Amino acid sequence: MTRKIRLGAFLPGGGQHVASWRHPDQPADGATSFEFHKKLALTAERGLFDAYFLADGLAVGFGGAREGGNARVAGFEPVTLFSALAPLTSHLGFIATSSTTYEEPYTTARKFASLDLISDGRAGWNVVTTTGDLTAQNFNRDTQLPHAERYRRAAEHVEVVRKLWESFEDDAFIRDKETGVFFDPAKLHDTDHRGEHFSVRGPLNVSRSPQGHPVIVQAGQSEDGRGLAAATAEVIFTAHQHVETAQEFYRDIKARARGLGRNPDHILVMPGVSAFVGRTEAEAREKYDRLTSLIVEEDGIGLLNGLTGGTLDLHGYDLDGPLPPAPPTEGMKSRQALIRQIADENNFTIRQLYQWIASARGHYTIVGTAEQIADTLQTWFENEAADGFNILPPWLPTALDDFVDLVIPELQRRGLFRTAYEGKTLRENLGLPFPTNRWAAGRAALQAAE
Repeated sequence: MTRKIRLGAFLPGGGQHVASWRHPDQPADGATSFEFHKKLALTAERGLFDAYFLADGLAVGFGGAREGGNARVAGFEPVTLFSALAPLTSHLGFIATSSTTYEEPYTTARKFASLDLISDGRAGWNVVTTTGDLTAQNFNRDTQLPHAERYRRAAEHVEVVRKLWESFEDDAFIRDKETGVFFDPAKLHDTDHRGEHFSVRGPLNVSRSPQGHPVIVQAGQSEDGRGLAAATAEVIFTAHQHVETAQEFYRDIKARARGLGRNPDHILVMPGVSAFVGRTEAEAREKYDRLTSLIVEEDGIGLLNGLTGGTLDLHGYDLDGPLPPAPPTEGMKSRQALIRQIADENNFTIRQLYQWIASARGHYTIVGTAEQIADTLQTWFENEAADGFNILPPWLPTALDDFVDLVIPELQRRGLFRTAYEGKTLRENLGLPFPTNRWAAGRAALQAAE
């Protein structure tokens, strides 16, 4: 099959841009409107997106009042939301975020396996370690765990979840009413995991789905993040400002995966892209300028305070002066470094910096026509910088409609994007292999040896 661009749609109901909720086209209550999320899901499916993606946090400060972006202060828990949206769609995947730091593996495995069954095999788990002391204080801690410890816990957490997802073999359920045999007990397996962070007996009390188990997604660019992604992820959500840094990340991840015995083609790297689309450059620029003009100064400062690690309070600094130094923290180290890079490379003032990152918080922002945006995506896709992209429409629903109605047809015209879904499950549409159950594989190997 000819290689095609894969596309995720990152669609928080409150919008991506820090001021999106103030735009006349965006419902002010979109973050907590189920009908609005339903509309977004149907539009994404009309555009043949692979999946609806949602980040998530476990504190009010996540992208909210304490970090800028008032509409992100409250919203739905994503697995709950996606369980309601899945029956209203037929092909769109649903990738929800869940924390390895503040959730137990059994709970994670159970809720995502359930979403996978509800959606007939269209679920994905975005693995995050979760940063911030505000979150830690909601879970019996005063401060967040150190970065390295979070990632050690995450690696074991994913290992346990994958074991739990293999509790039942794919053909374990017989459900024979005549004989009274509901399942084959020989095809149900305990987990029996004991490690540094978790002790889990298992088995999981949810069966396998049509795609085996949910697609594993990971977002992180630090050294620890790259190690976790290369070892466990099937899709990687990443942030880059230049094709050269995207290429370095892409090649590094593929090489690490190959070194671990994985097929690098079975790991899809999908950088985030925020697109302001116009029929002309001038129209695209007008859309960008209009949204930028709606930023409340306090929200811009709060956004930067959060993205620079939370130890630097920019209140009182000259907003038309340079970004002052900020010591690195145990939070999102790679994002802190990226924000500093953006400021230094562009010689941005504090005001210019928060205006630029307001739409995507460090992900790549493109302002232009459908042809110009397609040119950029094609260049990255064809030059070892991306297997696809996670699209972050700056405000909703208009920016999503613009991408679906203008950019998607241009990508299709170039033969870079599908004109129909390839299959029914998320794995089929992403071109990822079905995960063989290790117990079934072991039995098959023994039978072959005999």
